[in-house]
This record gives sequence, C-alpha cells and structure tokens, in this order.
Amino acid sequence: MKLESIQQQIFELRNQKVMLDFHLADLYEIETKVLKQAVKRHINRFPSDFMFELNKEEFESLRSQFVTSKRGGIRYMPFAFTEQGVAMLSSVLNSDKAIAINIAIMRTFVTLRQFTMNYKELSDKVTEIEKQFPDIYKILNFLMDKEKATSSKERNKIGYKK
Repeated sequence: MKLESIQQQIFELRNQKVMLDFHLADLYEIETKVLKQAVKRHINRFPSDFMFELNKEEFESLRSQFVTSKRGGIRYMPFAFTEQGVAMLSSVLNSDKAIAINIAIMRTFVTLRQFTMNYKELSDKVTEIEKQFPDIYKILNFLMDKEKATSSKERNKIGYKK
C-alpha cells in the first residue's frame, strides 16, 4: 500500500488529522456498514479524541474532496477517526488485512508529523535569519519586488524590423 494514497485520505477537522469511515472501509475491503457496526459494538474503546461523528457543515465542506456513495449520498454522517482511533480499529477489526492496513496508516501519520515538524523547523530558522540580518532581508525583498515589476513591463523587442 502506497503511503501517498493513504495521505490523500487524511483530512484536518477540528484541528486534528483524521480519516473518514468510508475511506477506511475501502482500505480494509469491507463495507462501511460493517465497520460502523464493529465500532458501535465496542464504542467504549472510542472516546471523543479517538473518533467523532461529523456534523452536516463539516461534511459539506469536505464533500467536494471525495466521491460520495453510488446511491446519491449518504444516509448517516461519517465517523472521523484520529490516529489513535485508527490504531484502536485494528483491535476491533481483528484480521490480518486490518493489521496490515493499520501499519501503513500509522506510518503515514508519522510521515505527516515529521513533515510538519521539519517545515516548522525550517520556518523558524528563516524567521531567525530575518531577525539577525534585517537589512539583508529588506534588500532581498526590494530586489524581488523590483524583478517582478521589471518582468511585468513590456520591453522593446530586439532583432530585425520589417
């Protein structure tokens, strides 16, 4: 399983990275209904920081990013599973496929977390450089602005005229 395909199914909702129940069901190769039933049978394993049900506004804001069911919509709002909720699913859906998929999903969450940390470190370093060398930063911004202005002006063409 490619991490990139899993990465595309991770969304940010309520300031958390989550995966939706129907995406997880596809990965596990089970029906969404089966996944939801398993979760409901073991609901005590899924506190609100592991899983929550989307409200209509959240679902509508995400709707354009994925395809809905073949019946023209969904009957119930999807569940959103955080990283911990996805990990808990492996104990609820106790199959070799579920365990293999969960390992891939956990690796994807770790990769996303590392990317976010690296991006923040880089951003912090740039900010620190800007503070240490404010004059150089101003000059670079001036040159970049000047280059944009020059490139947008029409220049006289060089070459033979007819």
